[in-house]
Amino acid sequence: MKILALDSTAKTSSVAVLENDSLLGLYSVNIQNTHSETLLPMIKSLLESLKLSNDDIDAYAVSEGPGSFTGVRIGAATIKGLAFGREKPCVGVSTIEALYENMADYEGIVCPIMNARRGQVYTGAFLNGKRILDDCCMMLNELLPVLEEKNVPIHFNGDGYDLVFDKEIKGFLPTPELLIYQNAFSVGKVAYKKLLSSEYVSDSDLRVEYLRKPQAEREREERLGGNENG
Repeated sequence: MKILALDSTAKTSSVAVLENDSLLGLYSVNIQNTHSETLLPMIKSLLESLKLSNDDIDAYAVSEGPGSFTGVRIGAATIKGLAFGREKPCVGVSTIEALYENMADYEGIVCPIMNARRGQVYTGAFLNGKRILDDCCMMLNELLPVLEEKNVPIHFNGDGYDLVFDKEIKGFLPTPELLIYQNAFSVGKVAYKKLLSSEYVSDSDLRVEYLRKPQAEREREERLGGNENG
């Protein structure tokens, strides 16, 4: 089974093609270009280098969030477009779970964190392969004590890694740079497990997970709330 997977939930654009859970090819860039400019050319280039076309793809996978609202939408829209009318399975993968997959062999806590601004992070946590914190959005200063009380090594990754790198955190161990960033190969590996369990949908039923409202909507509600209080 050939799986086309992508992640555009943060700064990194990443595209991978897998044969089941084995990597055939990976193309990732970590630059400021918008995902709408980079994803389709990356997909085209990767498929051509593997001498494949969209017709050869058996299933599609995408990070469904949390993450950048624009990036999440672009990733889902790209997969929906590629899968449209093909009656191929589509799998949405938690960005947090995919980031954990980067470090699934590490002992102790693996805690992906994504910068949600205003001192908040999108996060979840795993202890020796078992979930101990579901995907959520919370204050970073509330998350750290929850992890430290386990008294085990703590590994972070994700685009919020720089928020903790210089902090004094009990049990903190640095993460190799290649494992910090979102990686479409990890998205594809998680998706393959879901495909084996029949956890997939059609292109039209693929949905995303924001965990909280977009910034523009939050700011609008704050303005309205301020006017009401005034």
